[in-house]
Formats: sequence, structure tokens, C-alpha cells
Amino acid sequence: MQKQNPSYFNLAVIVAALGYFVDIYDLLLYSIIRVPSLKTMGLNADEIAKQGLHILNIQMLGLLIGGVIWGVLGDKKGRLKVLFASIILYSLGNIANGFVHNVEQYAWVRFFTGIGLAGELGAGITLVSELMPKEKRGIATSLVAGIGLSGAVFAYFIREKFVGPDGDGWRTCYFIGGGLGVLLLLLRVGVLESGMFKSMEQHADVRKGDFLMLFTNGRRLKKYLMAILIALPNWFVIGILISFSDKFATKMNIHGTVDPGRSVMVAYAAISIGDILIGFVSHWFKSRKKSLFLFHIITVFAVLWYFNLQGQDANSMYLVCALLGFGTGFWAMFVTMAAEQFGTNIRATVATTVPNMARGSLILVSGLFTTIQSYLNPSEAYLKAGWITGIIVFVIAFIALAMTEETFGKDLDYIEK
Repeated sequence: MQKQNPSYFNLAVIVAALGYFVDIYDLLLYSIIRVPSLKTMGLNADEIAKQGLHILNIQMLGLLIGGVIWGVLGDKKGRLKVLFASIILYSLGNIANGFVHNVEQYAWVRFFTGIGLAGELGAGITLVSELMPKEKRGIATSLVAGIGLSGAVFAYFIREKFVGPDGDGWRTCYFIGGGLGVLLLLLRVGVLESGMFKSMEQHADVRKGDFLMLFTNGRRLKKYLMAILIALPNWFVIGILISFSDKFATKMNIHGTVDPGRSVMVAYAAISIGDILIGFVSHWFKSRKKSLFLFHIITVFAVLWYFNLQGQDANSMYLVCALLGFGTGFWAMFVTMAAEQFGTNIRATVATTVPNMARGSLILVSGLFTTIQSYLNPSEAYLKAGWITGIIVFVIAFIALAMTEETFGKDLDYIEK
């Protein structure tokens, strides 16, 4: 068994954090430059909102498919091989993004980039979870996510630096993302494979990376589904309330112009803080569940505030987006908790598919959001559909969290039969 390094800042943690930094930069870059990039393609405001959501959903579909592919490969071939392969794919995807000229091309490239992006977080969290002592892994994985999530803030400032008033320059932002990915490959050379995986690899009779194992046992299936549903509020908040904060601001008669790119930036700055803090909260509570309940409650209050912004100014919207971000800063804890519930032979499969299933749930959530609008008075449909969707999403998430087992301090060196 590989010797565990007791330091929170060993090479695996640092490289996983930097990998997630590049992952989040690339994942959120589209939301940050959605408006200027689509505007240069000749779309008007309504078309940007409609086609923008369509491209976002296509990207999320890529994440769903990629989550399964990389998760299975992570358990069959190793955590490190997935980290290398996925970053190559999404780096090439971002470079290709700089050459698109219409919505159809944009959607296809974001789809393949999404497949690549799907492998980073799950493999990184699995590797760090298996390398760190059980009493430290919650804080270590929170540091990975907290540092990594600041990639969205970096993406915003890159947009501010290179994108002009007419929208030109957005292609450079994608080229930078691709370049960062290539540099990250060089840093990964010195990282060692998980000792737990290497030990399991010696047993030829163990079923490794069998995605169907999650569906052939009732207890495993329940744990898997609950792990996904816990994070529904995250992508309702990011994918709808924050990404389309400009549209909601118009409907709520907010004074001043709300920039959705800036909304994403302030939200992710706060998410980064929340994701680091929740590791220490979990350690203090000696409970993953209690820390997640606390952050879900914070998010509920932020959503209530969001839908009561009528007539206020743009700065109020940004302030609420920051609180929304802080409340949804449970991404690392939710993925860590999912990884801790399953054996080494399917742990990467779970840790990689669960966050990408949660991200992909945005397709269903946005579908629910648009469907509800069709049954309401057009003049008030957008706002009402928003808070009705939010109620449904949070009720499901709280039930799922209540039905999830506690995993704090759990020994991970075991195999699923």
C-alpha cells in the first residue's frame, strides 16, 4: 500500500486543485462569455437567451455521457490515466471553440468539451480521498474544490481583459483555456497512483468499473440516486438563477444593467470560500450530513432574497448571487460523500458520474422551468416558473439528504461485491 502523506498540501492535492481550477475555468467560461460570443454571431437578445440555454444543455449532455465513460475507465485503468485523457480532450475542445462561427458548431464543440470536462473532478476527488488519511480527507477535498472553483473568477477577469465592447476577443479566452490545460499535463507527471487502486488491480476476479453494479442492487441504487439528488439546488442556482440573472433582473425591474458574467464571477468567488469552509464545518460537526443541511438552508434563504429584489439595483443582484454561491459551496463535500459510500472497485465510477449527473440534471430542471412557463400568464411566467421550480428542486434535495447515510470517518479500503 502506498504510504499516505499527512499533509493537506501534498502534490496530489495541489495538482488536483489546479486541475479543477482549469476544469472550472473551461466549464464556466461559456456562461461568462455567452452573451458577447453569441452577439458576434448575429443573435438578438431573445435568441441569445434561447440558443444560450440550448448550448448550455448540450454541454451538460456531454458531461452526462463523459461522466459514465471516465468513471468506468477510472476504475478499470486508474485514476491518473483518466486525469490525463480527460484534460487532453477538453483542452483540444477549448482550442476548437475559438474557431466556431455559428450556433450549431458552438453546440457540437461544447458537447465534446463537456465530455472531456466530465473526468476531472471525480477522478481528482477519488485520488485525493484514497491517498489522504480518513480524518483529513474531508478538508483535503474541500481545499481541492475551493481552490479549483476560483477558476471561474479567473475566467471572468480574462474576459474583462480580452473581450471588447463589441464582443470581439472572446475566442482568445478559449485559446487561453486550452493552453492552461496543456501546461497542467506537465504538472501531473510527478503524481502517484492511488495505493488502494493498485492493491485492487492485483485481484483479477474483482469487477472493476462496472456501471451496471449500481443498478442491480437495491441498496446501491438508492445510495447512488440520493447522492445525485442532493446537488439539484446547485445547478438550479448556477444554471438558471445566476447564468440568466440578466433576464431575471429585467423581469424584476432592477435598476442598472446586470452582467451575467459578473454574476457568475461573484457567485464562484463565494462558492470557493464556501467549499473550503464546509470541510472545516464537517470536521467540527463530525458529520457530512449536518454540514450539507446547513449549506442547503443558507441557499434557501438566498433564493427567497433573490425573488424579492423587485425594483432594487444591480449591486443588490450581485450581492444575492454571492450569497447563493456561498450556500451552494458544498460541491466537494457532496462528491466526497458520494465517493465514501462505495467500494474501491466502483468508487471512481460513482465519484465521476454523480457530479456529472447532477450537472446534467440542469437539462431536466431547465425543461421543468420552461414547461411551467408555458402554463402561466406570459407577463409573469418567467419569475413564477423560477420560484416554483426552486420549490420542487429543494424539496427533492432535502428528502434525498435525509435518506443518505452518514460517511464521516468511514474506512474506504474495501471492495463492492
